[in-house]
Amino acid sequence: MTLGTSAPATTPPDRSQRRPRRHDDAHHKASPGERTLNVFTHGFLAVWAILVAVPLIWAVLTAFKTDSEIFSSPWSLPAQWQFGNFVRAWTTASIGTYFVNSLIVVSVSVVLVMLLGSMVAYVLARYEFPGRGVIYYAFVAGMTFPIFLALVPLFFVVQNLGMLGTYQGLILVYTAYALPFTVFFMTGFFRTLPSALAEAAMLDGCSHSGVFFRIMLPLARPGLISVGIFNFLGLWNQYLLPLVLMPDSDHYVLSQGLAVLAANQGYRSDWSALFAGLVIALLPVLAVYVVFQRRIQEGLSVGAIK
Repeated sequence: MTLGTSAPATTPPDRSQRRPRRHDDAHHKASPGERTLNVFTHGFLAVWAILVAVPLIWAVLTAFKTDSEIFSSPWSLPAQWQFGNFVRAWTTASIGTYFVNSLIVVSVSVVLVMLLGSMVAYVLARYEFPGRGVIYYAFVAGMTFPIFLALVPLFFVVQNLGMLGTYQGLILVYTAYALPFTVFFMTGFFRTLPSALAEAAMLDGCSHSGVFFRIMLPLARPGLISVGIFNFLGLWNQYLLPLVLMPDSDHYVLSQGLAVLAANQGYRSDWSALFAGLVIALLPVLAVYVVFQRRIQEGLSVGAIK
Protein backbone atom coordinates (compact mmCIF):
# COMPACT_ATOMS: atom_id res chain seq x y z
CA MET A 1 0.00 0.00 0.00
CA THR A 2 1.39 3.38 -0.94
CA LEU A 3 0.61 6.43 1.07
CA GLY A 4 -0.13 9.74 -0.55
CA THR A 5 2.71 12.13 -0.48
CA SER A 6 2.18 14.98 1.89
CA ALA A 7 2.56 18.58 0.82
CA PRO A 8 6.02 19.92 1.43
CA ALA A 9 6.26 21.95 4.56
CA THR A 10 6.68 25.62 3.98
CA THR A 11 9.48 27.26 5.84
CA PRO A 12 8.91 30.74 7.17
CA PRO A 13 10.94 33.39 5.43
CA ASP A 14 14.17 34.27 7.03
CA ARG A 15 13.66 37.57 8.78
CA SER A 16 17.34 38.21 8.62
CA GLN A 17 17.08 38.43 4.83
CA ARG A 18 14.41 41.10 4.91
CA ARG A 19 15.45 44.59 3.92
CA PRO A 20 16.14 46.49 7.07
CA ARG A 21 13.91 49.49 7.53
CA ARG A 22 15.97 52.57 7.15
CA HIS A 23 15.57 55.46 9.49
CA ASP A 24 14.96 57.80 6.56
CA ASP A 25 11.89 55.78 5.48
CA ALA A 26 10.09 56.48 8.75
CA HIS A 27 11.30 60.01 9.36
CA HIS A 28 11.88 62.00 6.23
CA LYS A 29 14.21 64.89 6.86
CA ALA A 30 12.91 68.02 5.27
CA SER A 31 15.29 69.90 3.05
CA PRO A 32 16.14 73.54 3.82
CA GLY A 33 13.82 74.66 1.04
CA GLU A 34 10.93 72.66 2.47
CA ARG A 35 11.55 74.00 5.96
CA THR A 36 11.62 77.55 4.64
CA LEU A 37 8.37 76.97 2.75
CA ASN A 38 6.72 75.48 5.85
CA VAL A 39 7.77 78.44 7.99
CA PHE A 40 6.50 80.90 5.39
CA THR A 41 3.18 79.03 5.02
CA HIS A 42 2.55 78.76 8.74
CA GLY A 43 3.53 82.39 9.24
CA PHE A 44 1.15 83.53 6.51
CA LEU A 45 -1.70 81.46 8.00
CA ALA A 46 -0.98 82.87 11.46
CA VAL A 47 -1.07 86.45 10.18
CA TRP A 48 -4.26 85.75 8.26
CA ALA A 49 -5.88 84.21 11.35
CA ILE A 50 -4.97 87.28 13.41
CA LEU A 51 -6.40 89.63 10.78
CA VAL A 52 -9.68 87.71 10.78
CA ALA A 53 -10.00 86.94 14.49
CA VAL A 54 -9.03 90.29 16.03
CA PRO A 55 -11.82 92.39 14.43
CA LEU A 56 -14.35 89.67 15.19
CA ILE A 57 -13.34 89.41 18.86
CA TRP A 58 -13.26 93.20 19.16
CA ALA A 59 -16.79 93.51 17.74
CA VAL A 60 -18.11 90.86 20.15
CA LEU A 61 -16.51 92.55 23.17
CA THR A 62 -17.77 95.96 22.08
CA ALA A 63 -21.31 94.63 21.88
CA PHE A 64 -21.23 94.12 25.67
CA LYS A 65 -19.96 97.62 26.52
CA THR A 66 -21.67 100.90 27.19
CA ASP A 67 -21.34 103.80 24.77
CA SER A 68 -18.89 105.60 27.06
CA GLU A 69 -16.68 102.52 27.34
CA ILE A 70 -16.56 102.12 23.56
CA PHE A 71 -14.88 105.52 23.18
CA SER A 72 -12.88 105.65 26.42
CA SER A 73 -11.45 102.10 26.48
CA PRO A 74 -12.07 100.45 23.11
CA TRP A 75 -9.48 97.68 23.60
CA SER A 76 -10.26 96.66 27.17
CA LEU A 77 -12.72 94.13 28.48
CA PRO A 78 -16.16 95.39 29.49
CA ALA A 79 -16.30 96.64 33.06
CA GLN A 80 -19.77 95.12 33.27
CA TRP A 81 -21.28 92.86 30.63
CA GLN A 82 -24.29 94.67 29.15
CA PHE A 83 -26.62 91.92 27.91
CA GLY A 84 -29.36 94.48 27.56
CA ASN A 85 -27.68 95.74 24.38
CA PHE A 86 -28.84 92.64 22.55
CA VAL A 87 -32.39 92.97 23.86
CA ARG A 88 -32.49 96.60 22.78
CA ALA A 89 -31.08 95.78 19.34
CA TRP A 90 -33.55 92.91 18.82
CA THR A 91 -36.66 94.90 19.80
CA THR A 92 -36.13 98.66 19.60
CA ALA A 93 -33.85 98.58 16.56
CA SER A 94 -36.01 95.98 14.72
CA ILE A 95 -33.10 93.56 14.32
CA GLY A 96 -35.50 90.74 15.16
CA THR A 97 -37.76 91.66 12.23
CA TYR A 98 -34.83 91.89 9.83
CA PHE A 99 -33.47 88.58 11.10
CA VAL A 100 -36.76 86.78 10.49
CA ASN A 101 -37.07 88.32 7.02
CA SER A 102 -33.57 87.13 6.08
CA LEU A 103 -34.26 83.68 7.49
CA ILE A 104 -37.43 83.29 5.42
CA VAL A 105 -35.93 84.53 2.16
CA VAL A 106 -32.62 82.68 2.43
CA SER A 107 -34.09 79.38 3.65
CA VAL A 108 -36.67 79.13 0.87
CA SER A 109 -34.12 80.26 -1.73
CA VAL A 110 -31.57 77.63 -0.67
CA VAL A 111 -34.19 74.85 -0.82
CA LEU A 112 -35.30 75.91 -4.28
CA VAL A 113 -31.83 76.35 -5.70
CA MET A 114 -30.67 73.00 -4.33
CA LEU A 115 -33.67 71.17 -5.79
CA LEU A 116 -33.59 72.84 -9.20
CA GLY A 117 -29.79 72.97 -9.43
CA SER A 118 -29.34 69.30 -8.60
CA MET A 119 -31.96 68.28 -11.16
CA VAL A 120 -30.35 70.36 -13.91
CA ALA A 121 -26.88 69.16 -12.97
CA TYR A 122 -27.98 65.51 -13.00
CA VAL A 123 -29.42 65.80 -16.51
CA LEU A 124 -26.34 67.60 -17.80
CA ALA A 125 -24.00 65.06 -16.23
CA ARG A 126 -25.77 61.77 -17.05
CA TYR A 127 -27.67 62.26 -20.32
CA GLU A 128 -26.52 62.88 -23.87
CA PHE A 129 -28.65 65.27 -25.92
CA PRO A 130 -28.04 68.02 -28.49
CA GLY A 131 -27.12 71.35 -26.96
CA ARG A 132 -25.99 69.92 -23.66
CA GLY A 133 -22.62 71.67 -23.84
CA VAL A 134 -24.24 74.98 -24.76
CA ILE A 135 -26.53 74.82 -21.72
CA TYR A 136 -23.70 73.84 -19.40
CA TYR A 137 -21.38 76.62 -20.54
CA ALA A 138 -24.27 79.09 -20.35
CA PHE A 139 -24.50 78.32 -16.64
CA VAL A 140 -20.73 78.64 -16.32
CA ALA A 141 -20.86 82.03 -18.06
CA GLY A 142 -23.56 83.07 -15.61
CA MET A 143 -21.03 82.72 -12.79
CA THR A 144 -18.79 85.35 -14.39
CA PHE A 145 -21.55 87.85 -15.22
CA PRO A 146 -21.18 91.00 -13.06
CA ILE A 147 -24.16 91.51 -10.84
CA PHE A 148 -23.96 95.28 -11.30
CA LEU A 149 -24.95 94.92 -14.95
CA ALA A 150 -28.03 92.90 -14.03
CA LEU A 151 -29.51 95.23 -11.40
CA VAL A 152 -31.46 97.50 -13.75
CA PRO A 153 -32.94 94.67 -15.90
CA LEU A 154 -33.80 92.71 -12.77
CA PHE A 155 -35.59 95.70 -11.30
CA PHE A 156 -37.86 96.09 -14.32
CA VAL A 157 -38.47 92.34 -14.67
CA VAL A 158 -39.49 91.98 -11.02
CA GLN A 159 -41.57 95.14 -11.24
CA ASN A 160 -43.43 93.90 -14.32
CA LEU A 161 -44.16 90.64 -12.52
CA GLY A 162 -45.73 92.61 -9.68
CA MET A 163 -43.24 91.19 -7.16
CA LEU A 164 -41.21 94.27 -6.33
CA GLY A 165 -40.83 94.63 -2.58
CA THR A 166 -42.14 91.11 -1.86
CA TYR A 167 -40.60 87.93 -0.49
CA GLN A 168 -41.52 86.04 -3.66
CA GLY A 169 -39.64 88.40 -5.96
CA LEU A 170 -36.49 88.36 -3.84
CA ILE A 171 -36.63 84.57 -3.48
CA LEU A 172 -36.86 84.08 -7.26
CA VAL A 173 -33.91 86.42 -7.85
CA TYR A 174 -31.85 84.75 -5.12
CA THR A 175 -32.57 81.36 -6.67
CA ALA A 176 -31.55 82.51 -10.14
CA TYR A 177 -28.45 84.18 -8.73
CA ALA A 178 -27.20 81.03 -6.97
CA LEU A 179 -28.25 78.56 -9.68
CA PRO A 180 -25.14 78.79 -11.95
CA PHE A 181 -22.69 77.92 -9.17
CA THR A 182 -24.92 75.09 -7.96
CA VAL A 183 -25.23 73.58 -11.44
CA PHE A 184 -21.49 73.90 -12.06
CA PHE A 185 -20.56 72.29 -8.74
CA MET A 186 -23.12 69.48 -8.82
CA THR A 187 -22.52 68.59 -12.48
CA GLY A 188 -18.94 67.66 -11.70
CA PHE A 189 -20.07 65.76 -8.62
CA PHE A 190 -22.74 63.72 -10.44
CA ARG A 191 -20.18 62.74 -13.08
CA THR A 192 -18.10 61.02 -10.40
CA LEU A 193 -20.96 58.80 -9.18
CA PRO A 194 -21.02 55.18 -10.45
CA SER A 195 -23.40 54.42 -13.31
CA ALA A 196 -23.84 50.76 -12.38
CA LEU A 197 -26.35 51.53 -9.62
CA ALA A 198 -28.48 53.65 -11.93
CA GLU A 199 -28.41 50.99 -14.65
CA ALA A 200 -29.38 48.28 -12.16
CA ALA A 201 -32.29 50.37 -10.91
CA MET A 202 -33.47 50.95 -14.47
CA LEU A 203 -33.39 47.21 -15.15
CA ASP A 204 -35.54 46.66 -12.07
CA GLY A 205 -38.18 48.96 -13.51
CA CYS A 206 -37.30 52.20 -11.74
CA SER A 207 -38.19 55.39 -13.61
CA HIS A 208 -35.76 58.19 -14.39
CA SER A 209 -37.14 60.34 -11.60
CA GLY A 210 -37.00 57.37 -9.23
CA VAL A 211 -33.34 56.78 -10.05
CA PHE A 212 -32.60 60.43 -9.36
CA PHE A 213 -34.48 60.78 -6.06
CA ARG A 214 -33.86 57.28 -4.68
CA ILE A 215 -30.36 56.46 -5.89
CA MET A 216 -28.33 59.37 -7.18
CA LEU A 217 -29.51 62.17 -4.89
CA PRO A 218 -28.67 60.28 -1.65
CA LEU A 219 -25.25 59.41 -3.10
CA ALA A 220 -24.65 63.11 -3.82
CA ARG A 221 -25.43 64.16 -0.25
CA PRO A 222 -21.85 65.29 0.57
CA GLY A 223 -21.84 67.57 -2.44
CA LEU A 224 -25.33 68.85 -1.67
CA ILE A 225 -24.33 69.75 1.87
CA SER A 226 -21.21 71.59 0.71
CA VAL A 227 -22.88 73.63 -2.01
CA GLY A 228 -25.89 74.28 0.23
CA ILE A 229 -23.67 75.81 2.90
CA PHE A 230 -21.89 77.97 0.33
CA ASN A 231 -25.25 79.18 -1.00
CA PHE A 232 -26.53 79.95 2.49
CA LEU A 233 -23.47 81.99 3.40
CA GLY A 234 -23.48 83.86 0.10
CA LEU A 235 -27.20 84.69 0.17
CA TRP A 236 -27.21 85.61 3.86
CA ASN A 237 -24.53 88.26 3.23
CA GLN A 238 -26.13 89.52 0.01
CA TYR A 239 -26.68 93.28 -0.01
CA LEU A 240 -26.99 94.65 -3.56
CA LEU A 241 -29.96 92.55 -4.65
CA PRO A 242 -32.23 93.38 -1.69
CA LEU A 243 -31.11 97.01 -1.85
CA VAL A 244 -32.60 97.30 -5.36
CA LEU A 245 -35.48 94.82 -5.17
CA MET A 246 -36.76 95.38 -1.62
CA PRO A 247 -37.84 99.01 -1.18
CA ASP A 248 -40.42 98.13 1.49
CA SER A 249 -38.86 98.85 4.89
CA ASP A 250 -41.12 96.30 6.58
CA HIS A 251 -39.53 93.53 4.48
CA TYR A 252 -35.91 94.61 4.80
CA VAL A 253 -33.43 91.76 5.17
CA LEU A 254 -30.73 91.84 7.82
CA SER A 255 -27.87 93.27 5.78
CA GLN A 256 -30.16 95.95 4.38
CA GLY A 257 -31.50 96.94 7.78
CA LEU A 258 -28.06 97.10 9.36
CA ALA A 259 -26.81 99.38 6.60
CA VAL A 260 -29.73 101.78 7.06
CA LEU A 261 -29.33 101.83 10.82
CA ALA A 262 -25.58 102.36 10.62
CA ALA A 263 -26.14 105.29 8.24
CA ASN A 264 -28.46 106.84 10.81
CA GLN A 265 -25.54 106.92 13.31
CA GLY A 266 -26.45 103.64 14.94
CA TYR A 267 -29.85 104.01 16.55
CA ARG A 268 -29.42 107.67 17.57
CA SER A 269 -25.82 107.23 18.70
CA ASP A 270 -26.61 103.93 20.42
CA TRP A 271 -23.35 102.36 19.29
CA SER A 272 -23.49 99.47 21.76
CA ALA A 273 -26.80 98.29 20.29
CA LEU A 274 -25.37 98.70 16.80
CA PHE A 275 -22.52 96.33 17.60
CA ALA A 276 -24.98 93.96 19.24
CA GLY A 277 -26.95 93.91 16.01
CA LEU A 278 -23.79 93.15 14.06
CA VAL A 279 -23.04 90.22 16.35
CA ILE A 280 -26.60 88.92 15.93
CA ALA A 281 -26.11 89.07 12.16
CA LEU A 282 -22.85 87.13 12.46
CA LEU A 283 -24.22 84.34 14.65
CA PRO A 284 -25.93 82.27 11.91
CA VAL A 285 -22.85 82.43 9.68
CA LEU A 286 -20.54 81.36 12.48
CA ALA A 287 -22.92 78.63 13.62
CA VAL A 288 -23.25 77.16 10.13
CA TYR A 289 -19.50 77.16 9.60
CA VAL A 290 -18.64 75.70 13.00
CA VAL A 291 -21.25 72.94 12.78
CA PHE A 292 -20.71 72.00 9.13
CA GLN A 293 -17.03 72.70 8.54
CA ARG A 294 -16.20 68.99 8.43
CA ARG A 295 -19.06 68.36 6.02
CA ILE A 296 -17.70 71.07 3.72
CA GLN A 297 -14.25 69.47 3.71
CA GLU A 298 -15.71 65.99 3.20
CA GLY A 299 -17.87 67.11 0.30
CA LEU A 300 -15.01 68.85 -1.47
CA SER A 301 -12.57 65.99 -0.86
CA VAL A 302 -15.04 63.32 -2.02
CA GLY A 303 -15.66 65.20 -5.24
CA ALA A 304 -11.94 65.64 -5.81
CA ILE A 305 -10.93 62.05 -4.98
CA LYS A 306 -13.63 60.38 -7.04
